[in-house]
Amino acid sequence: MSTIRLLVLGAVRMHGRAHGYQVRNDLEYWGAHEWSTAKPGSIYHALKQMAKQGLLHAHEIAPSTAGGPPRTEYEITGQGTEEYFRLLREALVTYDQRADVKTAAVGFIVDLPRAEAVALLKERTLRIEQWRTSVLEHYVPEEGPGQLGHIGEIMNMWVHTADSEAEWTRGLIERIEGGAYTFADEGDPFVGVLAPGEENPYATGEQHPGDEH
Repeated sequence: MSTIRLLVLGAVRMHGRAHGYQVRNDLEYWGAHEWSTAKPGSIYHALKQMAKQGLLHAHEIAPSTAGGPPRTEYEITGQGTEEYFRLLREALVTYDQRADVKTAAVGFIVDLPRAEAVALLKERTLRIEQWRTSVLEHYVPEEGPGQLGHIGEIMNMWVHTADSEAEWTRGLIERIEGGAYTFADEGDPFVGVLAPGEENPYATGEQHPGDEH
């Protein structure tokens, strides 16, 4: 699972059309540079790569009146939309992804219909429970981790992680089933991107050559 692909496709989709610097600005606004590998170089590389793969359409626009190179605006294609939702669904049901994958998936979960989001999260819970059961074939929590020497601490960690993941997922399901948040086709979506000209309070200020393209 490529978190950067999910993040970039999601950001472009929110805007409709966006140039690379806007996408970078949004990802920094979300703090993605702190909890994922979404750095300027990887963002601009992902935009160009996905344009070559047909997931994004690159529109070259005229230079500004103040001069400077022409910028490229990106628009998600039908193929890109399919890939976006494939990545999103996969991230929601797969329990053993890195934390950045789960974080990105939760950030975009409202792009799905409410019923589908709940179904995917229930599938995630089922997979967690199945994994926990497989661990218990070799480890008895009641006997403590010392039963397997210090290696038992690993299985103890796995059990605790599974319990925590399952508890968090069930809580999210409960809130969504209770009517929390606005999902696809339910009304005005949550606005998670910066408006044109809006200052980003979380911008790193780091300069990158890709900012000008």
